[in-house]
Amino acid sequence: MKINPHTTLKCVADYVGAKKMVGDPNFVISGLNEIHEVEAGDITFVDHPKYYSKALNSAATTIIINTDEVECPEGKALIIHDNPLDAFNKLILSYRRFEPATAMIGPKAEIGEGTIIEPGTFVGDKVKIGKNCIIHPNVTIYNHVVIGDNVIIQSGSVIGGDACYFQRRPDGFVKFESCGRVIIEDDVEIGACCCVDIGVTSDTIVGKGTKMDNFVQIGHDAKLGKNCFLGAHASVGGVTVVKDNVSIWAMSAVNKDLVIAEGTTVLAYSGVDKDTMPGQTYFGVPAVEVRKKWREIATLKALPELVAKLNKGL
Repeated sequence: MKINPHTTLKCVADYVGAKKMVGDPNFVISGLNEIHEVEAGDITFVDHPKYYSKALNSAATTIIINTDEVECPEGKALIIHDNPLDAFNKLILSYRRFEPATAMIGPKAEIGEGTIIEPGTFVGDKVKIGKNCIIHPNVTIYNHVVIGDNVIIQSGSVIGGDACYFQRRPDGFVKFESCGRVIIEDDVEIGACCCVDIGVTSDTIVGKGTKMDNFVQIGHDAKLGKNCFLGAHASVGGVTVVKDNVSIWAMSAVNKDLVIAEGTTVLAYSGVDKDTMPGQTYFGVPAVEVRKKWREIATLKALPELVAKLNKGL
């Protein structure tokens, strides 16, 4: 998420109640992002020693961290805080605080020529919908969603719900507040009862020409390429990148933070837990290249007969 106008290290440190800051008080902060999405000018956070190095050496130039026993990398700044996630959430909410809706179509929503919004559909504020779209009854489109031209969304789907992103603590969970967007590109069709979650701090993207059957789940900050197909009950985890021309068939799940290569096919009832290779077909739980999986299945089927033969020979 970009911060406009930009802010400074001292302004943020004072606002979140930092114990200490390391760096020029006038150091410029131009965006805020969680670690998977950071770029130069961004502020991010880290609260576990396991990830200190990753955060400090990331593209982020300001890091909220819960220790002062690390060296600040050259050209960066640190904010020392006992609870970095709490500080980061406070900063997010200063820019994207929840505002209750006052109408079924937000007064600042932009709806293109020829687009049909059917009864019972909610369109949040600052939503942009392109031309010649059909949004069927009882669709929910949260604030800040961007939809291109010629998009069809079937009844009951929810676009832009909060990310399922929580930190476990001894007394329960703390929610990571969401301030990103969902971007649905041109010529996409989304089936009934699908959910596309908002990016935590950046964008969840559904690429041009992609089609979804019913009950599909797309996690926060996932990036779906062009002309993909997702069968009924397929799910894609948060931050995963799905390249162009990928097919994920019914009841299959793709884990978070993966790269599904261009032209990959995931057959029905599969579970993908690793990056894939371009143009290959995968099957199984965990999913592997389909010919390998079929050989495994054939071998397993042959085992009872093989064991029986061995027992006779004893």
